[in-house]
Amino acid sequence: MREVAERAGVSITTVSHVINKTRAVSDELTERVREAMDELDYQPNLLARGLRKKESTTLGVILPDITNSFFADIARAIEDTSFRHGFSVILCNTDDDVAKEITYTRALSEKQVDGIIFVAAGKSADQVRSLQEQKLPVVVVDRAIEDISADTVAADHAKGGLLATRHLIDLGHKRIACIMGPSILEPAAQRMYGYRKAMQDAGLPVMDEWIVRSNFRYDGGREAAIKLLSLPEPPTAIFASNDMMAIGAIGAAKGLGMMIPDDLSIVGFDDILLSAIFNPGLTTVTQPKYEIGVLATNMLLDRIENPQIPVRREVLDTDLVVRASTAPL
Repeated sequence: MREVAERAGVSITTVSHVINKTRAVSDELTERVREAMDELDYQPNLLARGLRKKESTTLGVILPDITNSFFADIARAIEDTSFRHGFSVILCNTDDDVAKEITYTRALSEKQVDGIIFVAAGKSADQVRSLQEQKLPVVVVDRAIEDISADTVAADHAKGGLLATRHLIDLGHKRIACIMGPSILEPAAQRMYGYRKAMQDAGLPVMDEWIVRSNFRYDGGREAAIKLLSLPEPPTAIFASNDMMAIGAIGAAKGLGMMIPDDLSIVGFDDILLSAIFNPGLTTVTQPKYEIGVLATNMLLDRIENPQIPVRREVLDTDLVVRASTAPL
């Protein structure tokens, strides 16, 4: 800063005010300082400035599986929105591992990020509560956490499960199985609720053997489908509660020599890019992934700006996208 001040012919204090915008500086002096900074290739020490101002202009993002394009799309929206507001992003991938989640939560706190967008790996109340005790703003995304009062953004998972199952019922299917995600995760439970409600509304039974818990991943969907298709009376349709498991189920069915949708109809959930280009195209429940990321980031920035604002819980709509993986029985 001393070299910039000497080059611009101003005081170090003036340079500081131009950089930090802590006091009005004339256009002429501001331009001279900016030119001197460019000539000297001067970069402000953001860490030191952040320590002084108790701000880092950095947000932390904790995601459970970055290989799932649903979360990649949310991450992209977070990064885009953060950048527009002058914030950088530190992305942490937990692989749905609570131990890694705890490690990353502590690391982000130690790095003094200004706030965290949090997608839980499991029952993560302790981690979120710890951040709140440190007065660190948190927005919980997609996977709501019980007993925590925090800003939350999620889609209407129950409605999505209802739409997916009702679509299969409307096509004439009665033996409809469900591959659900981990039972400890709120989206999995809500999508299962929608499945059960649709079956109940139609007067159809829900057999225990038609429900298989899995892991929201391709391999889990494949293994669950093999189990279902090995039943003495296998289902004619499957609702897989995310697209990766649905694609795994299609792979399993094809491996058994079945045709999709002639022999088996399959519906997914999320509407990731792969679901549209996969063969056959996957009928799925779409949720506004990019909008979720934008809204979560704006809510976090609002919380950083004003910690006293009321807690917000936003639930975004879901809808059904019909493609080639489903057909009348």
